[in-house]
Amino acid sequence: QVQLVESGGGLVQSGGSLRLSCASSGRTFSSYAMGWFRQAPGKEREFVAAISRSGSSTSYLDSVKGRITISRDNAKNTMSLQMNSLLPEETAVYYCAAKLVSFLQTSYYDSPQDYHYWGQGTQVTVSS
Repeated sequence: QVQLVESGGGLVQSGGSLRLSCASSGRTFSSYAMGWFRQAPGKEREFVAAISRSGSSTSYLDSVKGRITISRDNAKNTMSLQMNSLLPEETAVYYCAAKLVSFLQTSYYDSPQDYHYWGQGTQVTVSS
């Protein structure tokens, strides 16, 4: 089992940047494919980015490509989301998620239903 804690959220002006972090407990972080999702009030949870267990494969929501970068450091049990050129419509609670995968699995996953574990979320507010 893994526990996830997000940090780094806050208030930023449109066009600004934030870096979110997801810290994982336990000693098997590299056994998990990871993802970032967001949920705005009244809306469904939305995929933002995902990364394979090794970090060799990544996937992004089309609207964030070129502005947002997902990365992980398996030695430090952490995952990050660097967000640049943020837009007001990206205001949401951002969640990190983990999916336990087999040793040979190199995939990433973009559906919330794929994930086993979730953090509590961190609020990102982008003002116009």
